[in-house]
Amino acid sequence: MTIQPALPVLEEVGAALIGDAVAFFDGKAAGGTVFINGFKSFEWPAGREDLRRLAAAQLVQVGAAQVNEVAAGFGVTPESLRRWRKLLTSEGLAALVPEKKGPKRASVLTETKAEEIRAYRATGASLRATAAATGVSTDTVRRAVTMAGSEDAAPSADAAPALTLSEPVREELPVLPAPVARAVERAAAGVVECAVPAFFPAARIPHAGLFLAFPALERSGLLECAKATYGALPNGFYGLETILIDAVLRALAGETRAEGATRFGPEDLGRVLGLDRAPEVKTIRRRISQLAEAGHAQELIAALASHHLGNLGPGGANLAAILYVDGHVRAYQGTKKIGKLYSTRLKFPVPATEETWVSDAHGAPVFVVMAEPGASLAGELRRLLPELRTAVGDSRPVLVGFDRGGWSPALFKHMAGNGFDVLTWRKGKTEDIDPSLFTEVTHVDEHGETRAWLAADTLVDLPLATTTKNSGEVFQLRQISRIVAATGGGTRQIHILTTDDHLSTGEAIHRMGNRWRQENQFRYARMHFDLDSHDSYTSTDDDPERIVPNPAKKKAYQAVLAARKYYADVTAKVDAGELALKNPPAGTRDFLITNDMINHLKAPLWTAETALTQAEAAHEALPARVRLGDLAPGQQVLDTETKLIHHGIRMAAYNTMMTLAREIRTNTGYKRGADEAHALIRQAFSQPGDIDPTVPGHLTITLDPLPTKAKTNALAELCEHLTSTETRYPGTNLTLHYKIKTKA
Repeated sequence: MTIQPALPVLEEVGAALIGDAVAFFDGKAAGGTVFINGFKSFEWPAGREDLRRLAAAQLVQVGAAQVNEVAAGFGVTPESLRRWRKLLTSEGLAALVPEKKGPKRASVLTETKAEEIRAYRATGASLRATAAATGVSTDTVRRAVTMAGSEDAAPSADAAPALTLSEPVREELPVLPAPVARAVERAAAGVVECAVPAFFPAARIPHAGLFLAFPALERSGLLECAKATYGALPNGFYGLETILIDAVLRALAGETRAEGATRFGPEDLGRVLGLDRAPEVKTIRRRISQLAEAGHAQELIAALASHHLGNLGPGGANLAAILYVDGHVRAYQGTKKIGKLYSTRLKFPVPATEETWVSDAHGAPVFVVMAEPGASLAGELRRLLPELRTAVGDSRPVLVGFDRGGWSPALFKHMAGNGFDVLTWRKGKTEDIDPSLFTEVTHVDEHGETRAWLAADTLVDLPLATTTKNSGEVFQLRQISRIVAATGGGTRQIHILTTDDHLSTGEAIHRMGNRWRQENQFRYARMHFDLDSHDSYTSTDDDPERIVPNPAKKKAYQAVLAARKYYADVTAKVDAGELALKNPPAGTRDFLITNDMINHLKAPLWTAETALTQAEAAHEALPARVRLGDLAPGQQVLDTETKLIHHGIRMAAYNTMMTLAREIRTNTGYKRGADEAHALIRQAFSQPGDIDPTVPGHLTITLDPLPTKAKTNALAELCEHLTSTETRYPGTNLTLHYKIKTKA
């Protein structure tokens, strides 16, 4: 076997490497040579710049390297390389011959002509009149006047040098150029993890306003938490970050479901993703299904909660300690046998699934779990406490607000013992507080507005439900009462209960009222982010051994209540009849009461008593809880993994929208920001604009102005603020810079 000498390393012999497959020897005095995978592919002699340009253009054309890589290797800008490719396609090799630089003829603006122009212009004539009188263009008139001004002005030491004809002039961005093909990455989709984002100059691209979302999206932690939870998707062209970014951007543009991808031009959204085209519906579904197969959706939600509550910023400690919990019923309209739940929005029971949501003090979603069918809010709260403690991450008290659905004095005691303060409404009828205890209380909210209420701050003992009847054990809470208008006129008292002794009376009332922000979250997310959509119709059989409340028990108890009421009514009538028998009308001297009269009078009472006894016996005989398999055989539950993944994406989109709306209210001078911040940011997302990656290390996004000056100024201030965050586009080293075009 012969031993062959090792080939020299290309870099050691002066080759410039372009990508993974191309080596380039550029001896400008002696020509140049290009090798692809070790084979000589292009060669040109000295002085043949047209052949050199041909080699660069064809390297991109055959997919040997990307535009940015070839441009860097040949020492030109990506736009110059793109122009060579366009000339080669349209006009052939002859168009690549460099033209002679410099003016094609002598300038008409001689010193004598310039003096003539300035003299005529000094008479007050307009630019057009001066140009017509002197036989030159208006641009020549401007240059003549400028030359005079520059000669008269004394140059300063730190003045910028004047632009000369030899200095390069920045070229205009191409308008909607064809996307650069990513054929090499697509061919290697099963080998490499994913295609990385690459941006190329382009003007007037649709949906450029979606670039505004990236600073707030980074703050939401979705990409960071997803990578920590899932690592990566199986090798493919579209990676984990691309799929999640695409989903969030579509949600912000109003198309949350996978089917919404058909309402975007793939190339248009692809430019925002840094790819030649965005993923289509089947790809999105397949990649989300691959995430669902991992079974880590609840871990993703928990990671998002920890990130949200740990990313507080200055003054955020108080916000982290305030959480609101509520259930949300998602109605199902399909044909599968799904358990029914009562929907307060629809006002009747419907086949549905129930979710338990946790929001922060602003109403922004933090955490969500799928509740068991028929589970009470009190039971869900008890189950959620360990998850909330993990999300908060320390042992300090956390104020948890919820409505009357979570009423349970035993739960209140349990929460207080585990470091959670309760904030809820009192349920049921109770005695009014002495009116003399009511005084005016105030609170200054986060917007600086002072609010006032008439309230009384007292203590109340709630009896605890135990297995031993009449045990007398109670749990003491702080009760804050208010006087409010009653339906139909007059006033009534409402009562807030809390275990937090540090809240002022006014702040406790304000925090309890803020629970409606969570209802606003449900309403807004249902309208703009398809909160109730069925992202997967897959279902599985419910556990037939699961013990559930027996609805027949409740129906039997209603029969007992009806029998008791009827018995009470009959008793009252019999008593009235007996009284009438024993008290005859005035003037009656002799009267007779017989057993038959008494028996006839009491017969309905005996019938009612028998019916009550039978109803109570029937109620006692029924078990309170039964097997689900006996109650509803064949009942199914909808898939939770896919839905929770989409919930995580929607939570990130919702929080991104809320963050940008908050930035408009606080960091811009937009006077109607309190009322129109959300509408303004949605309008900004739909704006076209330019992409300019020509400045190394920067990705400049220049958006078109909005229809009104006030909105344009607000968007310009927002762009300035977002630029100051120095956010990098995910998966690249490009720092995002935002600008607004000025109207001509």
